[in-house]
Amino acid sequence: MGGSRAQVNKPHKTRFSSKSSRNIHKISQKGCPALFKFNDKNRIAKSNRNVTQGARAARLQRSKMLREQKKEALLKEKRASSGSASAPRVIESVYPSVSISMGGSRAQVNKPHKTRFSSKSSRNIHKISHKGCPSLFNFNDKNRIAKSNRNVTQGARAARLQRSKMLREQKKEALLKEKRASSGSASPPRVILLFPLSASVNVSSLAEDILRLLSADVGGAFSSTVVSSEYKLRATVLHAPHGDLLSCMEMAKVADLIAFVASATEQSTCDYIDSFGSQCLSVFRSLGLPSTVVFIRDLPTELKRRNDAKKIVTSSLTSEFPEDCRFYPADTKDDLHKFMWLFKEQRLTTPHWRNQRPYLIAQKVDMVPDDSSPEKCTLLLTGYMRAHSLSVNQLLNRIEIMKDSIPLNARKDHNAMDSDDIQDAEIIHSLAPDPSSQEPLLVENVPDPLAGEQTWPTEVEMAEAERNQKQKRLRKRALPRGTSEYQEGDNMTREQIEDEIKKIKEAHAEDEEFPDEVDTPLDVPARKRFAKYRGLKSFRTSSWDPKESLPPEYARIFAFDNFARTQKHVVAKALKVEQEGRDDCAPVGSFARFYIKEVPFHVASKLCAASRTAPIVLCGLLQHESKMSVLHFSIKKHDSYDAPIKSKEELIFNVGFRQFVARPIFSTDNINSDKHKMERFLHAGHFSIASIYAPISFPPLPLIALKSAAGAGTPAVAAVGSLRSIDPDRIILKKIILTGYPQRVSKLKATVRYMFHNPEDVRWFKPVEVWTKCGRRGRVKEPVGTHGAMKCIFNGGLQQHDTVCMSLYKRAYPKWPEHRFPANV
Repeated sequence: MGGSRAQVNKPHKTRFSSKSSRNIHKISQKGCPALFKFNDKNRIAKSNRNVTQGARAARLQRSKMLREQKKEALLKEKRASSGSASAPRVIESVYPSVSISMGGSRAQVNKPHKTRFSSKSSRNIHKISHKGCPSLFNFNDKNRIAKSNRNVTQGARAARLQRSKMLREQKKEALLKEKRASSGSASPPRVILLFPLSASVNVSSLAEDILRLLSADVGGAFSSTVVSSEYKLRATVLHAPHGDLLSCMEMAKVADLIAFVASATEQSTCDYIDSFGSQCLSVFRSLGLPSTVVFIRDLPTELKRRNDAKKIVTSSLTSEFPEDCRFYPADTKDDLHKFMWLFKEQRLTTPHWRNQRPYLIAQKVDMVPDDSSPEKCTLLLTGYMRAHSLSVNQLLNRIEIMKDSIPLNARKDHNAMDSDDIQDAEIIHSLAPDPSSQEPLLVENVPDPLAGEQTWPTEVEMAEAERNQKQKRLRKRALPRGTSEYQEGDNMTREQIEDEIKKIKEAHAEDEEFPDEVDTPLDVPARKRFAKYRGLKSFRTSSWDPKESLPPEYARIFAFDNFARTQKHVVAKALKVEQEGRDDCAPVGSFARFYIKEVPFHVASKLCAASRTAPIVLCGLLQHESKMSVLHFSIKKHDSYDAPIKSKEELIFNVGFRQFVARPIFSTDNINSDKHKMERFLHAGHFSIASIYAPISFPPLPLIALKSAAGAGTPAVAAVGSLRSIDPDRIILKKIILTGYPQRVSKLKATVRYMFHNPEDVRWFKPVEVWTKCGRRGRVKEPVGTHGAMKCIFNGGLQQHDTVCMSLYKRAYPKWPEHRFPANV
């Protein structure tokens, strides 16, 4: 109608054909098969409708037939399974060899489950052989595997139950043995330490009340060991003197129970613990706390006020003590009676380091003069053996096993131990050491002067050494006859002491602000002043020989090829001696007297005098623990100590039961490097490593470092820590930084001055790398002029306000102590 521009509608494109036209192609049309008349189409539709109805009826008939077949099969199977002669059912799984995908290439494919561990039923499948197809198993094989696994599982479960039962029995036996050893008739007396938390607390009266409760006849002695037939208990009661740090520390080392005593009459909660009590409490924590309780004294008599006061004290002091610490009122006899019944059944805990070695608390200390040497004598210590058995083949002369003067089960007229009982005690038998198996007394190694190569010094070096020695003698002040360098500080005037302290404080402040920075001297060439120093490309990765240029002190010490293996062997050897129960040992709990020969007379006199105010402890040493070596401690400055602590300064080290003088050097603890940087001062707030020459001790052991006052006075707690390792090959490097300032800068080049003062020093240190505080790195190219300036090239542009630095290193060693034991302690 519209010519070429007439609208032509798009034919309808149906996706699916209609029901009436699905089978049109099945009907043949003669003449013109593609075009049909309207009547033909009607006839085709009627024909298709008949065909569709017939197909639907056929499908319904087929579905009905399949349902009937399934019902018959199920009924037949049910009859066969419920019959008396029915055979067991076997269900076979048929795995098709070809998988059929219904959705074509876009069908969903689930990711297979990747189990990390196999199931219980398939753990032992590989143990069962299958012929034909090893990867496919039928249900019968799986059932057999499941039964096999069930048997294996039951056997393993029975073994686990048996092992758990055995471990439980071993623990019960160990606990029972420990309880019998700590509270049985053969156990040593339990040590109770009464420590006052403030100066207002009177612990002497409390100690008398406890001793009076345990025994009817108690004198006014400082410490006493009593036996109670009512409580079936032997106890030693010590009371710590407030203000005496050394005595409190020695008592805490041997206490089985520390009873902290607080007064309920204080004005405020902060007065329950004073400064000395807080300091001692921190020291006790560093040593390792045994079992602890808190006694509350001076409570009101009225019940309500008494309970309120106890709650206030408990809430104020709970945070200062362990979680298992209990609070007890301790005013009346009934209060102490209740505590004693609980204390008798209590399982006491002690620090691990104390249980590693045998020790003895001396009930009596005597000395017998030696006829052959008037300056020496034989020291006699009498007491109960604790922790482990002590062999007479250690560093002892003789052991006498004596009859217990206050046995737990015997009836006596008095129940308190005194010196007359110890003196008159009957000797059961005496133990003498075997010379072939006795531990030798070796402290220092005997150096061989011909073992190491040494070049003979030149005449110039000998003249210089003599000149330096003369200058030292001229600088040395006149001292009284017999005064050593260690005692020289006691003769200093007050002004000299103040000047020395001021210099140390200034050096400490400078080290914190400018660490490791030193100035090149003007009168001495740098190549001579820093001749022992060298440069390192990398502090972490550069090599350093630990056996190179060792000091003469290293010829006097001992070293181990493998310290961990040696420690394991020594501990196993001591445990074997304990388990064998040999005849040459004083067993745990025995009352014995120990003889120690060749003790200096003045040392024995001090011990006899000190035994009246503090306990004297005899400790058995493990193998090699008398020899000298290099010990490393993890150490931290104590919070209560404000004065600076310089490297190589004399400190009193308390390591376990031992006490000695040492001059440590401090260093960092680098985990990723075999080299460690030396620290000139022990800074507060973090742990450092202190290295000293000292007798060998096997860790773990606590450390309490004391610092003597400038004049006469009680030493103060300077640092606390623990024993880390024993290793003479630990490399500690002292670092110095030489600084200079850029004079002229041109791109990557700069002229630096004030680092050196002559061109020879510049050429000497030319191979060493330089760096700046702003992050540039470079090298020395050549000297400039005659006053020590030098030209340097850097990896980037240098700023005018930057500082050029050069790092130099040398190995540092601890200083050998002049005195092994403190003079005023």
